Amino acid sequence: MNKDWVLTQESFDALLAWLDQDREQAGRKYEEIRVRLIRIFTCRGCLEPEDLADETINRVTKRLKDIEADFEGERAKYFYGVANKVHQEYLRRPLPPLPPAPPPDSDQIELEDECLERCIEKLAAENRFLVVEYYREEKKAKIDHRRQLAEKLGIALNALRIRAYRTRVLLLECVNNCVHEAAV
Repeated sequence: MNKDWVLTQESFDALLAWLDQDREQAGRKYEEIRVRLIRIFTCRGCLEPEDLADETINRVTKRLKDIEADFEGERAKYFYGVANKVHQEYLRRPLPPLPPAPPPDSDQIELEDECLERCIEKLAAENRFLVVEYYREEKKAKIDHRRQLAEKLGIALNALRIRAYRTRVLLLECVNNCVHEAAV
């Protein structure tokens, strides 16, 4: 959209007239459309749904002279079509850079490592073996190793993944509790 274009009272009045002949009814339709646009952008996970809704309305208003004579059908649907284009542009925008992560606290890392060791020792022997073996290799070797591990245990690869996930959840909970207890 032309960044120099500004919504004027005249163009806004033209938009309302296009939505409905009755100004009060046009105002209600405008509000319904804007609320629905905000809801659409919110549901799509956009960080600035109100701004995107306003951008959509501005684009429709700017093109009004080109479309008002020939447009047939429900006016709101035209807004939703433009909203799809605005959303596609939003998705192509570069993400703002994240602030740098704070440097790791060596004492915190040491505590987490100690807690992880304790929690692994608390696991049943079968789960301890599974989690240590599951996370042992890297890249292609990891894939091959997990396939062999599943065969060795006599289970499907997906079942192995599920068991490893459940064990990892238990470990995470245990480590978090351990770290929290040490902090208190």
